[in-house]
Amino acid sequence: MKQEGIEGTERFCSPGKGRGLRALKHFKVGDLVFACPAYAYVLTVNERAAHCEFCFTRREGLSKCGKCKQAFYCNVDCQKGDWAMHKPECAAMCAYGENWCPSETVRLVARIVVKQKGHKGQDRSPSERLLALNEFESHLDKLDDEKNEMNDADIAALHHFYSRHIDFPDKATLIELFAGVNNNGFTIEDEELSHLGSAVFPDVALMNHSCSPNVIVTYKGTTAEVRAVQDISPGDEIFNSYIDLLYPTEDRNERLIDSYFFECDCKECTTKSKDKAKMALRKNLSSTPTPEEIREMVTYAKNVIEEFRRAKHYKTPNELLEICELSMDKMGAIFADTNVYMLHMMYQAMGVCLYLQDWDGAMKWGEKIIKPYSVHYPPYSLNSASMYLKLGRLYLGLEKKSQGVKALKKALAIMEIAHGKDHHYIAEVKKEMEE
Repeated sequence: MKQEGIEGTERFCSPGKGRGLRALKHFKVGDLVFACPAYAYVLTVNERAAHCEFCFTRREGLSKCGKCKQAFYCNVDCQKGDWAMHKPECAAMCAYGENWCPSETVRLVARIVVKQKGHKGQDRSPSERLLALNEFESHLDKLDDEKNEMNDADIAALHHFYSRHIDFPDKATLIELFAGVNNNGFTIEDEELSHLGSAVFPDVALMNHSCSPNVIVTYKGTTAEVRAVQDISPGDEIFNSYIDLLYPTEDRNERLIDSYFFECDCKECTTKSKDKAKMALRKNLSSTPTPEEIREMVTYAKNVIEEFRRAKHYKTPNELLEICELSMDKMGAIFADTNVYMLHMMYQAMGVCLYLQDWDGAMKWGEKIIKPYSVHYPPYSLNSASMYLKLGRLYLGLEKKSQGVKALKKALAIMEIAHGKDHHYIAEVKKEMEE
């Protein structure tokens, strides 16, 4: 296909940021700025049998691939549509059986290699109207030993699982491809922010980051949709957020430097206007904590967050819940319940309760989380919408119908802006409210 731009926007040289995307017309809150089909994508293994491998539709009664018995589809059309991408993976899964275990990133890169072979010499794909995949920033000169080792391990896994089924480019090309995908890839999530898969959307990757973004990226199947969450005027740069915006400025920039190799200089990072509320201390303390005591508690909080992340792989749900409760007891000696580190552990506790089907426990944590979320996050945050959804569904399940409907209405108010009023998630939530 011929290379075309995206109506209402243009690629430009953003001062101090390199390339970027800016508006050529006015976009009001809720407007679709543009949509971008995935260049390549892969459904996460945990969602197989619940979602179609090709279109990501969530439904019951999907038909499985007759060969590998592990990929599921809506119908023959979806299976045929996915075959070019699924074929080498299908053969690898059949060959390795239970020992087939490449990471999601490895699976995605395998599909990108297959796609590139099929498109050799052709014009750009519909996903590359403004930015080609081969223009991705890889930042190879900034990778530390740990990241280089991860890239080497991924390349070894790619060769191990797929070399009999795919012809690969040389190692230098693969190193650049993995680094580019790690720096520019996207996680596809559902309405409750559950992980569905990974993808690359080159045109979406063109947007620069801001901690006060004027657009939000959501997904309709395997298509990314970019919608305005602030009024955007002609000439304004269009900014997305690359990270979770819950945390204070220092944390956000640590994450940006570690993952994307830059520090943010947006208005929110310059003014730090939300940091005081995000780092709220307990009221009525007998003595005000010293800056050193606060720093020590922040260090403890970051360590326990990392400990919990690792513990999820080997501890029981009850042991995980104990980590949450003990850490909140300790942090609560200084931090208010609205402090973002407290909220992080409350969110983890809620997740464990949901897993244990302790609905009352999950509701208790959700009720503590939701109000601070609406303060700390931007107005049309998917994190806030997801929390209202979870709470609303909990209330309805516990026969608290008026509270359930009220929470779902608040979720809808955000989702209609973020996802668009015609998204099937909107219809699903409205149906829940009616029933």
